[in-house]
Amino acid sequence: MPRSVYLLAVCQALMMIATSMLITTSALVCYSLSEDKSLATLPLSLQFLGLMLTSIPASMIMGKWGRKSGFILGSLFGITGATICFFAIFEKQFWFFALGSFLIGIFNGFGTYYRFAAVDVVDESNRPKAISYVMAGGVIAAFIGPNLANLGSGLFLEVFAGGYLFIILSYFLVFLVLNFIQLPHVKQNKFTETGRPISQIARQPTFIVAVICGMLGYGVMSYLMTATPLAMQHYSHAFKQTTFVIQWHVLAMFAPSFFTGSLIQRYGVLNIMLVGALLGLLCIVINLLGTSVWHFRLALVFLGLSWNFLFIGASAYLTTTYKPEEKAKAQAFNDFSVFSVVTIASLSAGFFQHKYGWQIVNLGGLAFISIIIFSILWVKRIPKIRV
Repeated sequence: MPRSVYLLAVCQALMMIATSMLITTSALVCYSLSEDKSLATLPLSLQFLGLMLTSIPASMIMGKWGRKSGFILGSLFGITGATICFFAIFEKQFWFFALGSFLIGIFNGFGTYYRFAAVDVVDESNRPKAISYVMAGGVIAAFIGPNLANLGSGLFLEVFAGGYLFIILSYFLVFLVLNFIQLPHVKQNKFTETGRPISQIARQPTFIVAVICGMLGYGVMSYLMTATPLAMQHYSHAFKQTTFVIQWHVLAMFAPSFFTGSLIQRYGVLNIMLVGALLGLLCIVINLLGTSVWHFRLALVFLGLSWNFLFIGASAYLTTTYKPEEKAKAQAFNDFSVFSVVTIASLSAGFFQHKYGWQIVNLGGLAFISIIIFSILWVKRIPKIRV
């Protein structure tokens, strides 16, 4: 793999270290800052909203000025947002914390294209592996992120403030690493309305299924993952146990990335995504069977594996649905769709957990897993048309 793929994996790792800390602490921070406890997941949802709203402009900006310029711009939003969150905790300002979370979402809106940037520097046969290698950077986050959140809880009187100091540092390191990455340059006149219109691209069965699997697979993962710290608090599990559960979840999300690309090449992308959907179904079954720490841990491991196979598979499948001149619009449409659902899922997780409880939260994911399974089985019956 080219050197840039490994550096993109480092950026992915740093982004996910920060994200895993946010997942572990955000709902708990906001539970203490907000009088309305049903709003505990609102800032995390605003983070996904920022990601969603940035997904199209980020792709357009990088299509015109290049990936590297877009990534550097995004890192500045991340540093600013994390700094605002850090001071909002000390000042006990819920809405400032929400603003900082939204700016972090803008950073993630750029960062989510690390996987597609890796595709730009390899040949077609190595695309699944390039995406997998970048996503494998998240393995580091599984070990470092939750442990930093736990370590940070003892740095200041404000329990979770230390974790956000580490998040600021993570985003600053992303900014530094990006300056050493070499990515293809984009000429100023290259970004024009070329290729097929997005309406035509989006009507392809393969494109539809790629978007559905990425969108609902990520949505279900976000929905259950966001509610987990609140559910564990409700069942009187210690914060240290929550960080351990999130650590295993993040590890399961990214550790398979070392071989997911090879599995796709060997068994086919649709088969790997189908396995991912079945693993998501297994996660929900385990959550419905009990609420011990081991139930949470095992369920979130399967949830992480499910996300890995569905998201990497969907990303690789998407790259077969468009021509090179169509990639900016196709990727923008995909990521906007994916993170629109993720935003809704993360916000509804807090509401359903607070109002109806853990069992109802899990029952809500069944319908979406079913849609994924049926969409994969449907497209497997349709002859493959080369773009």
